[in-house]
Amino acid sequence: MPEVVRAHVVVNGNVQGVFFRSDTMEKAISLGLAGWVRNLPGGEVEAIFEGERAVVEQAVQWCHRGPPHAVVQSVDVGWEEPEGERGFKLRYV
Repeated sequence: MPEVVRAHVVVNGNVQGVFFRSDTMEKAISLGLAGWVRNLPGGEVEAIFEGERAVVEQAVQWCHRGPPHAVVQSVDVGWEEPEGERGFKLRYV
């Protein structure tokens, strides 16, 4: 049975206004992950990914690059207990 994990990710840099949220959602859906993504008031993007560990790790790695016009300076990742997220959504602050 594959291990299900939850990653809490905060991406810093030029990551708002460059389609980071929508592209993150597309990537997560294409990988079959659950969770959400949103912009934070300080200019960061925050995301939750839930799913099989190897697939969540792919999403986290993608966040280090992001979409073409993003300039990612850092990615903070915290591992949490899965909460049973369903689907992947855009959230708003």
